[in-house]
Amino acid sequence: MNLIPWAKTEVVFNLPPYIQHNSTAKDGAGDLSFLGKYRIMSGNAQHGSYTLSAWVLATIPTGSYKNGSTDASIAPTLGAGKGFGNFDVQSTLGATLPTGNPALTASGRPVAWNTVAQYRIAKLFWPEIESNATFFKGGTNDGKMQEFITPGLIFGKCGLHPSDPKSRPGLAIGAGMQIATSHFHSYNHGLIATARWIF
Repeated sequence: MNLIPWAKTEVVFNLPPYIQHNSTAKDGAGDLSFLGKYRIMSGNAQHGSYTLSAWVLATIPTGSYKNGSTDASIAPTLGAGKGFGNFDVQSTLGATLPTGNPALTASGRPVAWNTVAQYRIAKLFWPEIESNATFFKGGTNDGKMQEFITPGLIFGKCGLHPSDPKSRPGLAIGAGMQIATSHFHSYNHGLIATARWIF
């Protein structure tokens, strides 16, 4: 559920994700989370095509079968994006900060850096390539780095009322494959699918 209580401010309530391991680990629900986001600056296509935002994600340990954390956490993040015609680049940098043990001892304070480049083809097709890197600080993986490169394709946005030029709501769907490129990785070849309602 998304709420925009004030200009430049967004509050999000996320239902727990369902995690499927494709291994002997038990599948199940992940943790409940909340997000507070503030848009620091932005410009539309006529004013630079850029954005800069900051947000904080807070999680509550509600996961089943060890599919979540043992402790609550907060994750401050900074995100930026820039468009160049049909091409755009977006990047985020943030850290997950557990609020107590044993989560702090087990996972430490990982720093995540994500960057994606997209190119629009024929209005609705967005092939993309994404780098998702995690640098582990503390915990059992202290000093290690994990990276995935994800080629993908987004289709959208498909307008709810395409004949109305002022209508903004629409749907975007996509899929990609996470491919591990670092020596250390907890899994490989993970299929990702997404569906987004844009308004």
